[in-house]
Amino acid sequence: MIQIVQLKLPIKHTNEDMHSAIVKALKLAKSRTFEYTIIKKSIDARKEEIKYIYTVEVRVDLSKQETEKDIVNKCRNSNVSITERTSYRFEPKGTKPLKHRPVIVGTGPAGLFSAWILAKHGYQPLVVERGYEVNKRVTVVEHFWEQNDLNPNCNVQFGEGGAGTFSDGKLNTMVKDAFHRYPLVMETFVEHGAPSDILYLNKPHIGTDKLRGVVENMRNDIIRMGGEVRFATTLTDILIENDQLAGIELNHNERISCEVLITAIGHSARDTFAMLLKRGIHLSPKAFAIGLRIEHKQSMISMAQYGKSYIDLPAADYKLTHQTKSGRGVYSFCMCPGGYVVNASSEPGHLVVNGMSNYARNGDNANSAIVVTVQPEDFPNTDPLSGVAFQRNWEKAAYAAGKGVVPVQLFGDLFHYRKSVTIGSVIPNIKGEYRLSNLTECLPDNIIEALKEGIMAFDKKIKGFADEEAILSGVESRTSSPVRIHRNEFYESNITGIYPCGEGAGYAGGITSAAIDGIKVFEAVADCYKPCYE
Repeated sequence: MIQIVQLKLPIKHTNEDMHSAIVKALKLAKSRTFEYTIIKKSIDARKEEIKYIYTVEVRVDLSKQETEKDIVNKCRNSNVSITERTSYRFEPKGTKPLKHRPVIVGTGPAGLFSAWILAKHGYQPLVVERGYEVNKRVTVVEHFWEQNDLNPNCNVQFGEGGAGTFSDGKLNTMVKDAFHRYPLVMETFVEHGAPSDILYLNKPHIGTDKLRGVVENMRNDIIRMGGEVRFATTLTDILIENDQLAGIELNHNERISCEVLITAIGHSARDTFAMLLKRGIHLSPKAFAIGLRIEHKQSMISMAQYGKSYIDLPAADYKLTHQTKSGRGVYSFCMCPGGYVVNASSEPGHLVVNGMSNYARNGDNANSAIVVTVQPEDFPNTDPLSGVAFQRNWEKAAYAAGKGVVPVQLFGDLFHYRKSVTIGSVIPNIKGEYRLSNLTECLPDNIIEALKEGIMAFDKKIKGFADEEAILSGVESRTSSPVRIHRNEFYESNITGIYPCGEGAGYAGGITSAAIDGIKVFEAVADCYKPCYE
């Protein structure tokens, strides 16, 4: 294939414009026929005239004795080269027969991908999920947002698809991928109903509305390939004999024998963390971040990023970082263009917020978490679950500040340490009831000071970011797992047969990296064991 990079086209371009640009780049006669595939599409807003930048792969109908190399050599263009597309390849090498089918706990991206690829290779896994299937889950969550009636086992954190089901569905990742697991993840999403543009957009996302159908289709595929998926089913204990997994307990009343357990439990399964610790699994506290959500008008963010051209472009996003005078990192996290802030609580008497966007990202407001890094030394003790206790303390404070609903405050009021009494020009776009409050009661003083400094610094990058009428809500405490479940180079914990996996185990930070970790754990299992049904 011939690859062309840095192919620049105007915002309002046509397919004919793309065709002409390829002809020009390859110095082809206008009569030559070819096909092309978009590999990457991004926006270049660095100059006054904003353009789209493409990477494309082109297959030219070659004449006799002509090669693609001949065309590339003729171009004398450093942006044109020969490329070979590579794909994910893995062949299970396990020889140890399983006596029982492997069990996966959790249907977030880590659990879903490990289960799907195990099923594809004939392992017929059992998948258990404490929450409900996605359509029933949506009903339960919307009921919570309308009536403030929390279901502790099925909410924004728990249920089919994991916490990512109620998110922006971002699919970008910083994971280095020499084995082409990332393309496998993206192609699998598309095969199961995701928009095909995620294969080439520079910052791909699915959106919560489309992600729901994708996870349902993947679940049905797992079942079609011989797996089983059980909802409203919680892992309540593990059975260990001679430092090896012997089985599991579900819902306190059912025991199942198994030699392989993949714990893709997510970052909010606090009762499961406690159970694993009690059973001798090695855990340790890890760094994470805590802060607030901020809302601005999406038009302001897009205008600041793109100028007047923003009308013809997708809703703009941003990624901001700042190092405070005290040395703490402040950064934007899970930015949701045209999205919603959602009440993402999972425990009674505690309150958590998160961000969510539909695929169209056509809501009035942009929102993002603005968070501050915290280290284990910030926690009150060195217990492995001290980070969980730290989160709970401030989530309880947020619940109290909002009197049971999402506490919100204008940035100007937070800056001056006063309770908000009225909404300004930015109307909160929040799923769930909210109440004007004083968010300085919801976080430690040093975190509040870091947030204030960070937001003022971000105003120098995006004019208007520190608008006194920007809306803050809290608390954002589930940025990542506060716990790491230790595993060795074979992806096993200190108990043979238990494979910690994904974001909850401390090895991922988002939908894509969690899915990739699920694939890695599958490979570790398949390198050791062969299916019990062969």
